[in-house]
Amino acid sequence: MIARLGSVVVGRTLVVTNDFPTRQGGIEAFVLALCERMPASEVVVYTASMPGDRAFDATLPFPVVRDPAGTLLPTPMVARRTSEVLRSEGCDRVLFGAAAPLGLLADSLRRSGAERIVALTHGHETWWARVPGARRALRRIGRATDTLTYLGEYTRSIIARALAPEDAARMVRLTPGVDVNTFRPGSGGEIVRKRLGIAPERPVVVCVARLTERKGQDVLIRSWPHVVRQVPDALLLIVGDGPHRSALERLVDAEGMRSHVMFAGAVPWSEIPPYFDAGDVFAMPCRTRLGGLEPEALGIVFLEAQASGLPVVVGDSGGAPDAVQHGKTGYVVDPYNPVAVAAKITRLLTDREHARAMGAAGRAWVRECWTWDSSVARLRELLGYPTS
Repeated sequence: MIARLGSVVVGRTLVVTNDFPTRQGGIEAFVLALCERMPASEVVVYTASMPGDRAFDATLPFPVVRDPAGTLLPTPMVARRTSEVLRSEGCDRVLFGAAAPLGLLADSLRRSGAERIVALTHGHETWWARVPGARRALRRIGRATDTLTYLGEYTRSIIARALAPEDAARMVRLTPGVDVNTFRPGSGGEIVRKRLGIAPERPVVVCVARLTERKGQDVLIRSWPHVVRQVPDALLLIVGDGPHRSALERLVDAEGMRSHVMFAGAVPWSEIPPYFDAGDVFAMPCRTRLGGLEPEALGIVFLEAQASGLPVVVGDSGGAPDAVQHGKTGYVVDPYNPVAVAAKITRLLTDREHARAMGAAGRAWVRECWTWDSSVARLRELLGYPTS
């Protein structure tokens, strides 16, 4: 299916990805948002099967082709199926939702008729860039695609080392945007507080993230006795679920903080904005793990919090500092030091005027510099669509 715009042929883009709803996560949200903001006639998604996918796909304005497998891998069978979808859906462009590992399909898709191939990179490609066998595979992906995108200087500098110089030179920055109409002050925080039994005047620090070691909720909990000494009624609201939850709950008890820490559990992405609005400060002291192999690539959650008008406390991990203006919209902290984390949180909870000024500056910064319109325009340009 190829449309014509004047004398310009406008083909469809096949988005090949494992990172797509109904799975939840930052990459999934990024890929979905890009697809939803492109003209529906330009997009076809090829992804894995997941629980609840049929009902979800029915809500989308573009077609989604689900492979029977629960995970797509760059095998000969998946290469054949992907090429069949490319041809049957009239696609002449390809977007890989994550460069590794599915970008290894680029050569076969090129032979099947793909004229332009773009691959997004995130945090895990920095791991690929550091491990010898994976590094060679990433180099192949860089050579086979027209463009690899990157989130920020941190990820670019590491991924570029794995690529041929001429391929590294073709890397282009492409970041998620934030919908400031969705993430905003007054989006329903008072309803969340009432539902959870939190008094309107109680100081709340919110952390929205999967409960894993890298996100640093344990450091927040260890910092809390120090916070409570200065702000006796301060509450830490932890939103999300994950494999670290039981350990975190035990840590809360060990620190004697049961009345000061609340676990909200998993919350669907569409219901997240009011949880930011329920807080006074957002904190996530994310950290790099596994000897540098598992960093925070950017941290869209910091931008969503700032769009919601909150000052942020950000762990110094990978590209996370790119998501805050240190000293203006929040603070970058040592994610291994609970006392240092507590000091910044306490400053924001005890100086409300300072916190409000930071929150307002953060929302203005996100509104100006992190828009979906600019991200989608850049992507369409990379894919070779005519620019207006």
